[in-house]
Amino acid sequence: MAKTNSGRFFEDYSIGQILTHAVPRTVSGGERALYHALYPARHALYSSNSFAQASGLPASPIDDLAAFHVVFGKTVPDVSLNAVANLGYAEGRWLLPVYPGDTLRSESEVIGLKQNSNGKTGVVYVRTRGLNQRDEVVMEYVRWVMVRKNNLDSPAPETVVPDLNKVVPVDQLAIPAGLDFSNYNFDLAGDPHRWGDYEIGEQIDHVDGVTIEEAEHMIATRLWQNTAKVHFDLTFRPDGRLIYGGHVISMARALSFNGLANAQMIVGLNGGAHANPCFAGTTIKAWTEVLDKADTDAPGVGAIRLRLVATKGGAPFELKDENGKYKPDVLLDLDYWALMPQ
Repeated sequence: MAKTNSGRFFEDYSIGQILTHAVPRTVSGGERALYHALYPARHALYSSNSFAQASGLPASPIDDLAAFHVVFGKTVPDVSLNAVANLGYAEGRWLLPVYPGDTLRSESEVIGLKQNSNGKTGVVYVRTRGLNQRDEVVMEYVRWVMVRKNNLDSPAPETVVPDLNKVVPVDQLAIPAGLDFSNYNFDLAGDPHRWGDYEIGEQIDHVDGVTIEEAEHMIATRLWQNTAKVHFDLTFRPDGRLIYGGHVISMARALSFNGLANAQMIVGLNGGAHANPCFAGTTIKAWTEVLDKADTDAPGVGAIRLRLVATKGGAPFELKDENGKYKPDVLLDLDYWALMPQ
């Protein structure tokens, strides 16, 4: 019996299958420091205990996307070790803040399967939950992945494509207990613009750019314990080592600080697509479109729905061509809810 793990292939998944992912991980302040070293992340709520406490939280949480990467990384050996590409996200919710000292683990349920017409690959849909040491769900999301078949003669499963919400309803967004932006310090946050200053349909060019390097990508994937072969093995893809999509997400989110510094917490992930592959040497730029706004029950806290687009340095505000396909310069199209002072 083989002792090594070659990963699951498309024919190894079945609807309703529960995947319990190894290995639990205790996060620390080191997680925050390395995250902020990898990305130009500067949102005040995740940088300062005193700022977070003035906003009603017990301390500064781990960055929402850092928590996402930890939860995501756990799933890779069971979900995407043999993936061709991670295709999209939906129904993501951050349910509880993650603090230094918390231990995170992940579990996933297979909720959809669809073999591709070439008979060589298929799409696997999973709903993943991240839990802390108290078995509280801190976040959940759906993602779908294109996975290789190992036995090309294995029969195609019955096609099941889950019916997913295109937008997380505002009343299902989890506002952290105690969060209060009534006395929000705009000077310390670094931006005077509040929730009421943004208009639906407004577009924001975040101006800055960052060139992706192999070294930082390898540090990031190791930090998140992401073992997907496409991110490590130069021989696995003919076009080279693929940059982890989460690395692009975090870089674009950090770039969005310039123009959205007060979009402090990500609480919902409505959808997302890695439109084109990213490789080392690519210069990432970002722009945002305001899609929606809503009040919340938390004092001084508004919800804002944003489309964050990362590009290969292309012109801002260009997304798809006349046929509805993403333009070649587009790397990421991410639709999310954030919390902002009113």
